[in-house]
Amino acid sequence: MRKKVVIITIAVVLLAGVWLYKGYLYKEVRNISKEAPAYTLTADELVSQYTNNQQQANADYLNKTIQITGNVTQVSDSVVTINSLIVCCFDEKPNAPANSKIITIKGRCIGYDELFNEVKLDQCTIKP
Repeated sequence: MRKKVVIITIAVVLLAGVWLYKGYLYKEVRNISKEAPAYTLTADELVSQYTNNQQQANADYLNKTIQITGNVTQVSDSVVTINSLIVCCFDEKPNAPANSKIITIKGRCIGYDELFNEVKLDQCTIKP
């Protein structure tokens, strides 16, 4: 009788472990480029909301897919800066237009950098 209880307990623990691993710990990586944007706004609107109320802006945008439109102010290897205040990081070198051109970018908002007064996005893609 005691042997059955031990075997059943071990089986339940193993099944719970498999369920925990498959359902909770092992998740696929988000593919931001395939997600629909939760918010679509201009670069100036995004920066304004972060400078006026950072806590509310974080509640609205942090770790969400957003789409922004603004002027390209700087292009480097894998980073495009929009309106001098939004830093968009790409996984690979983007095919971005020249400075002062209007661009629409979709990415995941990773927050506001108070030191540089910049909003940061990662996993960005350029929208046509």
